[in-house]
Amino acid sequence: QVRLVESGGDSVQSGGSLRLSCTGSIYTAYVNCMAWFRQVPGKEREGVAVIRVGGGDGGGPIYADSVKDRFIISKDNAKNTLYLQMTNLKTDDTAMYYCAADSPDCYVRPWSWSDYKKWGQGTQVTVSS
Repeated sequence: QVRLVESGGDSVQSGGSLRLSCTGSIYTAYVNCMAWFRQVPGKEREGVAVIRVGGGDGGGPIYADSVKDRFIISKDNAKNTLYLQMTNLKTDDTAMYYCAADSPDCYVRPWSWSDYKKWGQGTQVTVSS
C-alpha cells in the first residue's frame, strides 16, 4: 500500500518560515495531482495548495486564498518529493498538515479531500504570536 510521509513541521513564531516535505512510494512525475491539506481539531480538513500535471486550464499550482502569496507548493520529481514552502506564518496557520496524492477529479474538484486516494500521517505546524 502506498503511504506518504510528511516531515518538517515545527513550532515557530509568527512571521517565521517552514518547509514541509512529503515523500513515499510514489512517482511524483506521474501523479495527476498532489496536494497539501491542513486540519485543526474540531474543524473540517482544509485545502491549502494543489499542484497538477496538465489540465484544461493549463494545470499548475493553485492556492487557498488564505495562503496565497505566502506559501509555495512544488515538487522534485528526481527525489519523488513534494514540498510546501511556508513564509510569513500566522497563528491561523497552526494545524496538522497532510500530504495527499492521486485524485481522479482533481482538475474539477481539487479541494475535495475525500477524493484523494493516498495520504500521509500528518506533520504538526504550530505558530505562536
